[in-house]
Amino acid sequence: MIKTDSEISTIIEIEKDRELRNIAEKVFSEERLNQEEGLILFEKGALSYVGTLANLVRQRLHGDKTYFNRNFHIEPTNVCVFSCAFCSYSRLYAHRDQGWELSLQQMMDIVKSYDGKPVTEVHIVGGVHPKMNMEFFMELLRTIKSYRPELHIKGFTAVELDYMFRKAKVSIEDGMKKMKEAGLDSLPGGGAEIFHPEIRQQICADKVDADGWLAIHRAAHQLGMHTNATMLFGHIESYFHRIDHMDRLRSLQDETKGFNTFIPLKFRNKNNDMSDIPESTLIEDMRLYAISRLYLDNFPHLKAYWPMLGRKNAQLSLSFGVNDLDGTIDDSTKIYSMAGAEEQHPAISTTELVHLIQQAGRKPIERDTLYNEVSIAE
Repeated sequence: MIKTDSEISTIIEIEKDRELRNIAEKVFSEERLNQEEGLILFEKGALSYVGTLANLVRQRLHGDKTYFNRNFHIEPTNVCVFSCAFCSYSRLYAHRDQGWELSLQQMMDIVKSYDGKPVTEVHIVGGVHPKMNMEFFMELLRTIKSYRPELHIKGFTAVELDYMFRKAKVSIEDGMKKMKEAGLDSLPGGGAEIFHPEIRQQICADKVDADGWLAIHRAAHQLGMHTNATMLFGHIESYFHRIDHMDRLRSLQDETKGFNTFIPLKFRNKNNDMSDIPESTLIEDMRLYAISRLYLDNFPHLKAYWPMLGRKNAQLSLSFGVNDLDGTIDDSTKIYSMAGAEEQHPAISTTELVHLIQQAGRKPIERDTLYNEVSIAE
């Protein structure tokens, strides 16, 4: 339920903890929170308290609007040279016979299967395959753009791009320029995981580090491209590591203003090397969304990836700062279902997604990748 300013003021006034009251007053006055205050919210903030504040910020930014888009995925391969402890998706190159590798024609067949359908975006992301190099993917980009020029191509995590650029012996800036010229329109936010080296060393030591990830997104922003950002939460990281991660993102956004969306990704413990670690609770998930909305004051949008959370939990997140539920994703998306996501066959019709948003008392808005409004569902 949306609260009035007077009701929010009352909530602030009855809070007995002075540190929490000070934070609420800063949020109410639209002042930026510092790292210490972000930690206090994680350590002391009750779900109802942080949720109320996050909903206030959401209402300021977007009112009741909740965005979604019509997209589809291409996952070129799950063969990967990297061995991330949390990954349930990839197969090491030495065991590539257990995975899949799509040819250019097979990927174009996926694109063509959406002929005549009102999709606005193709999302291309997968494992890091040593034979699927920069030239291979540039050819794919050019072929898609030649076939369907208006289709927005959001593709390749910073991890994939870092490997491509290093193998091609090009700088980040030149590599990004070449990919953009070939047809790449924007970047997803994957591969960020947790930036702090203390955690990164334990869960994904062999792939691009935080500085490298941020440098690739900076280069994209400098070319006028928009990107997303993620954070993998709910495993071995502490509250400090979460705030450190968000603070690095916030600093880059201050510099470039190129991020569209922050997407917290819940760690799932099925079929990976971290299966002994219990998953976070729903209460902790919602607190994370709310505190993200409060801390990342320069990010326009906060997205809940509904296939990972499940439809009902994603719907619940709309009361904790979230204003985007991603897209009407087809059931070829394997990355999260293989890790034990709530939605094992993540497909949803536009009608179903609109109804999901309306049930939460929000207004469904179909968007394109860059948040231009395509239509308003009634």
